[in-house]
Amino acid sequence: TMLGIVIGVAAVITMLAAGAGAQKNIEDQIDALGANLLSISAQSWFLRGISRQQLTLEVEDVWALEEKTQYIDLVVPRLEDRGQIKYGNRNLNVRLVGTTDGYTEIYGYDLAAGKMFTRADDETKRRVAVFGGVLPQQLEIENPEDLIGQQVAIRGVPFTVIGVLEEVGSGRNSPDERVLIPLRTAEARVLGSEDLDDISVRVIDGVPLEVAMVDIERVLRTEHRILPGQPNDFAIYDQKQFLETREAAQQTFSFLLASIAGVSLLVGGIGIMNIMLVSVTERTREIGVRMALGATRFNILLQFLIESMVLCMLGGIAGVLSGWGLAVLLSRTAGWAVYVSPESVIMAFAFSLGVGLFFGILPARRAANLDPIEALRWE
Repeated sequence: TMLGIVIGVAAVITMLAAGAGAQKNIEDQIDALGANLLSISAQSWFLRGISRQQLTLEVEDVWALEEKTQYIDLVVPRLEDRGQIKYGNRNLNVRLVGTTDGYTEIYGYDLAAGKMFTRADDETKRRVAVFGGVLPQQLEIENPEDLIGQQVAIRGVPFTVIGVLEEVGSGRNSPDERVLIPLRTAEARVLGSEDLDDISVRVIDGVPLEVAMVDIERVLRTEHRILPGQPNDFAIYDQKQFLETREAAQQTFSFLLASIAGVSLLVGGIGIMNIMLVSVTERTREIGVRMALGATRFNILLQFLIESMVLCMLGGIAGVLSGWGLAVLLSRTAGWAVYVSPESVIMAFAFSLGVGLFFGILPARRAANLDPIEALRWE
């Protein structure tokens, strides 16, 4: 009888936990970014409406932004691709990120061990690497300190590990499963490309983002030799605004999933109603006896409503515990970020009680409206 309620509540709790975990990750990213971070990316566009032309950002754009803009204090390029790393007899396929020493500063990442590479390392194309926080575990190394100074092969090229980042959790720019290497080293020795994926810039405190964006646009249009009237071959956007939009979409999606899961609660409520109707039929004589002994119609109505709500309450408790257990299981086995909030537990539990009340009304009214004389004759 309660299985539908248990499944429904468990599904709602699990869906809301997964959604809340993803939303919490986005909120953490927003807090880490601050309010003054912009991102620049290359655009693809159609030439004469026929051919698609891929436009790029290059390292010269980075130097130009550093030298010719007055409203930004940090410029960090990113060149990224997948690649294999080998340590001993263990191999991993990870994201390789060519960047500069400001990468950890602009995103607010901390080091668990070792140090970040320097601009001098980049200029001399040193083969040094900083590992993401979960990579030591994947390489079966318990202490990140033990990885410092070790030799690893990145796409067959020997590198020395000089740092390991703190684990930060999943997210759009999470470095947990990434390997950071100096930009020039990546271009010359590993990735073989000078086309940047994007450039992140930090605007000086107190400067409106719109003012900085106009200045960045001026510098890049000059560097790319874009004539007046021609469209930009790059895009500038506010990363925090992007994440806030993503957070709103994630929240809507989470409630949509929870609503779909809630349908099973309604199915469970219908099951409760059917069982209660059968119970009324089977207990007709009992109802007649109670009425004969002085029970009012309201007493009978209240009795069956309480029975229906107790069934749903027990199903709700079992469902909350099952949903919490399933959320923990998903977190540990699938690596999902989950968060079972008190609000989601209260909402799911209250909804299950509401289902019990709503679907208990018909059986309760049928029991209360029985004729005592006919009920006593029931065999």
